[in-house]
Amino acid sequence: MKLDFKFSNLCGSAYKQGNLIFTPDGNCVLSPVGNRVTMFDLVNSKSETFPFEARKNIVYMALSPNSQLLLTIDEDGRALLVNFVRRVVIHHFNFKGSARVAEFSPDGMFVAVAVGKRVEVWKTPKLNKEFTPFVLHRKYSGHYDDITHISWFWDSRFFLTSSKDLTSKIFSTDPIPGFIPSTLAGHRETVIASWFANDKTTIYTVSKDGAVAVHKFNLYDTQEEIEFGTFPVNSETGEHLRTQWSTPKHHYFKQVGSKVRCAFFNSSTQILLAGFSSGVFGMWEMPTFTELQTLSISQNKLTAAAINPTGEWVALASSKLGQLLVWEWQSESYILKQQGHIYDMSYVAFSGDGQYVATGGDDGKIKIWMASTGYCFVTFSNHSSSITAIQFTKQNQVVVSASLDGTVRAFDLVRYRNFRTFLSPTPAQFSSVAVDPSGEIVCAGCQDSFDIYVWSMQTGKLLDVLSGHEGPVSSLEFRPDGVQLASSSWDKTVRLWDVFDRGKSVELINHNFEVLSVTYRPDSKQMCTSTLDGQIHFWNTFDATQAGSIEGRRDIAGGRRQNDLRTAENSSFGKSFNSLCYSADGSVVLGSGNSLYVCLYDVESAVLLRKYQISSNFSFDGMHEKLNSKYMTETGPIQQIDSDHDASDLEDRLDKSLPGAQTGDLSKRSTLELVRTRCIRFSPSGRQWAAATNLGLVIFSLDNTLHFDPFDLDTNITPETVLNLAKKKEYLRSIINALRLGEHAVISTVYKYIPIEQVKIIVKQFPSKYLLRMLSFVCTVFETNCLLELNLTWINQLLINHGSYYSSNSTSTKPVLRDVRKLIFRVHSSLGKLCDENTYELLRLLTCKLPETTDYEE
Repeated sequence: MKLDFKFSNLCGSAYKQGNLIFTPDGNCVLSPVGNRVTMFDLVNSKSETFPFEARKNIVYMALSPNSQLLLTIDEDGRALLVNFVRRVVIHHFNFKGSARVAEFSPDGMFVAVAVGKRVEVWKTPKLNKEFTPFVLHRKYSGHYDDITHISWFWDSRFFLTSSKDLTSKIFSTDPIPGFIPSTLAGHRETVIASWFANDKTTIYTVSKDGAVAVHKFNLYDTQEEIEFGTFPVNSETGEHLRTQWSTPKHHYFKQVGSKVRCAFFNSSTQILLAGFSSGVFGMWEMPTFTELQTLSISQNKLTAAAINPTGEWVALASSKLGQLLVWEWQSESYILKQQGHIYDMSYVAFSGDGQYVATGGDDGKIKIWMASTGYCFVTFSNHSSSITAIQFTKQNQVVVSASLDGTVRAFDLVRYRNFRTFLSPTPAQFSSVAVDPSGEIVCAGCQDSFDIYVWSMQTGKLLDVLSGHEGPVSSLEFRPDGVQLASSSWDKTVRLWDVFDRGKSVELINHNFEVLSVTYRPDSKQMCTSTLDGQIHFWNTFDATQAGSIEGRRDIAGGRRQNDLRTAENSSFGKSFNSLCYSADGSVVLGSGNSLYVCLYDVESAVLLRKYQISSNFSFDGMHEKLNSKYMTETGPIQQIDSDHDASDLEDRLDKSLPGAQTGDLSKRSTLELVRTRCIRFSPSGRQWAAATNLGLVIFSLDNTLHFDPFDLDTNITPETVLNLAKKKEYLRSIINALRLGEHAVISTVYKYIPIEQVKIIVKQFPSKYLLRMLSFVCTVFETNCLLELNLTWINQLLINHGSYYSSNSTSTKPVLRDVRKLIFRVHSSLGKLCDENTYELLRLLTCKLPETTDYEE
């Protein structure tokens, strides 16, 4: 089995903090999710999380005008310069200060960065290798407080800064004779943002209290006329003429009881967008300040806003809910509406075909995601407390969930409704759930009464109550053949129940510590359990004898927390596995817990094969192995102190989370979270695995586009010889040598050379050791090329002529066959829908009557 799982995507976390960016074509929006960046493709309905990570949470992003460079800045002022096309980090840089704003100039030559009270203008780095990518152009000062916004003039000669000192300033990129930086005042609160208007003679500034000031300049002590649309510069001498700025108008948003949190101005369409602390956003057309639209989209404050270049779509985000939406204001419809779980994600489950991923959270919501696109397409909010377990039925049409609210619910994925609710005779909190392979029996374990309840899926009636555990039931799972039910408990036992036997025979497996998880191998011959002491035990299912064990305390252990009085080695926190999962072939087992690591073990040798790190975000606690005393103060860790005074306003300090609270806690305290992985699951194909963490749904997958993956390679096999064989119409030798070479591009070229009528002849002579590799390649290119008939012909002939090979080697071929089934089902459904639409359209056209023609005589 391959072990090179790499980070693939991050779902369930649409927005964390920072700004939003539209790409220049307006089809994609970039959103910061912690220390990563996610791009939402609004046209193709896909999301992609970039593989690179910043050191801490990203607070600002800037994209170059040609979409080649992406600059991200984290909380410590450390920047990453990224090749946006290839998603590769080019350079790391430290601005050595609180950098919160950065903007590229319109010509792409400079990038202005606000570091505290000053502005640093750097020359834009090039894509080729440079000895010093960041070269400082100039430094600017003059503000008395932190800068909040930077905007450039259209020709990149001037830029405008806004600050918390209630003013805005105009600076020139290069020294201009006679030019003196101008200061624009007149606001009573922090200036959120300021921009140059489209007429190039007006500046708009927006303050936190909802005031919009219109600034215009007049020539000072001169009667010389200037050309319309330019700043006052003498065309003959090049000197800057003396100007005097005035504020002829003030506009007000008139949102009573709320303040402006974010604003954006589209200079091409002259539309001003503002988001307020009440969850309301509004759009106004400048310079007339005509209200276009006002809408409430959230109950919490909006923290980021953006408009695409054409002015059609509006992107808004709220950091408290992690909500991101794109609104088409002219048609008043949503283009994108994504929101993760408000609190931590607690459970994850894959559907049988691997197309869907279900997640449950502590907010009581269940979300269903498309595994291929990363989009959430349905959310169930029927539960009123935390979700503890989720499972798909065999037909993938029903999702069963257990919750601490005392209910087990079944959701229909065809009609998107809760069609069955299972209750216990006495109120109980359910901690686990299991559905038998036939989908007829539902079992749920309790954490307070220690019983296991059994219901019928069809009738919803309680069939049986399994008693015997003396502690909370931590995990339940049916054996894949459906004969047995295994339950683990904190009473240090695992019980094997025969649910369908009237005698209710129970087999007991004792452990030395509390059992946290239990799972079966896909072939039903082995069972795996994890205990509180950090060990993983393997058991034979037929005679209940122990087959081996793994000591995993050191493997799963995390770092030291800031308030720990002992070292990480002597701490017992997070040194156990809360979730276990076998791979599709049963050769390896994956384990996770309250740690930032996920461990992959080989079952036969009981050896640690690979340890994956979920995140490298130092904004979380427990990331360091050792603590540094310079970050410790008399009042506690320096990270918990609000040094930026972001909570200086009263509404930021109020905590009204408790029912009936009027004032709340006026002294805001901040604590750092720990990275926790509460559930982990392999996909049915074995090509990827997903982890339910407090970061979101983290997905790791194998790279299907390996450029060089040789198999049975010979020195005489080169790309040139392979292509020459294909040109000579020696198709069998060319495709076999291409598979042996392992280069994806060469295999694709030979694959397209082979005529469809030759596929049947070639497959009959195919060597058996290349069959699995060939079928895997066809599945890889199925969704990327447009050769539908060729792909289906290859799959059909491989299965017809060599079906006995795939059935006899089911352990290794089962993941690939599941991929084939998923692809065929997807093509069948899409083509069927297209054919139905064409049929209905033809019938409609045939039934339409042509208008009668009338001849008019002159």
